[in-house]
Amino acid sequence: MNLRPGVWAFLEDARRGAFEIVVAEAFDRVSRDQADVTTLYKHLRFADIMIVTLSEREINELHDGLKGTMNALFLKDRAAKMHRGL
Repeated sequence: MNLRPGVWAFLEDARRGAFEIVVAEAFDRVSRDQADVTTLYKHLRFADIMIVTLSEREINELHDGLKGTMNALFLKDRAAKMHRGL
């Protein structure tokens, strides 16, 4: 996230109350990095902003923990498959 200024601008807008809800196709569209997704979730919940996805509906702590882990495993698996393919 440190390399993505758009994310920090998004969080600043959240802090200022520029929006009340984040809507995404699925939680992995928000981020697949476990640390990033937890950071985003914590900042948005602190700002009282709800995250809703078409796949999972309203995101809560369970989604943050489990989906964050599953997304991180997906990235690791994809990297291994790419290395095998090379």
